[in-house]
Amino acid sequence: MTDMGAFRETVTAWAAGGPGEPAYELAARLSVRAAVLLEGPSDVAAVDALAERHGRDLAAEGICVLPIGGAMSVGRYARLLGSPGLGLRLTGLCDERERPYYARAFEQVGAAQQSFFVCAADLEDELIRVLGVARVQELVRAEGDLRALQTFLRQPAQQGRAPQQQFRRFLGTKKGRKIHYGRVLVEALDPDRVPAPLDGLLSSL
Repeated sequence: MTDMGAFRETVTAWAAGGPGEPAYELAARLSVRAAVLLEGPSDVAAVDALAERHGRDLAAEGICVLPIGGAMSVGRYARLLGSPGLGLRLTGLCDERERPYYARAFEQVGAAQQSFFVCAADLEDELIRVLGVARVQELVRAEGDLRALQTFLRQPAQQGRAPQQQFRRFLGTKKGRKIHYGRVLVEALDPDRVPAPLDGLLSSL
């Protein structure tokens, strides 16, 4: 495990009610300066992939990219990592429907409201829209998931849905698939066509 991975684990344990001292010690030793609060691991995979494409090592820059297990946990993490706790600069990425949780949490710890970025539906939706359904289908085929996709699309619940909605739903139907495709879809982006929330987040770091 990397040092930043160890820091992530200590923060997650702290948020679950464990001691805060290990997080303070690691934050000081690793010179952690910022925390990126993301709803889940698929968002982490996408942010990490985009950073790598830009030749950046966020951990080496003192930036911790952290899955918080859903937007309702953002207040707890903001208090631990922001000005009331470790004093790190906070940023993040969330879905439009989760914006109020992030806005409230960031306001309570004195973080700027423009420090987090908002996806219309979710990050997968943003990526599918930019890439286009045809390109996403090519990627699904290249990853060996075409048969699973075809089976999924034959389900009665998928009839009449827009293709973009179908693909977005497909990515969430199997454990680990959203995480895997978070990276795959980002790696397939044209450098000048990155979804605005993701581009804004990386540019802000």
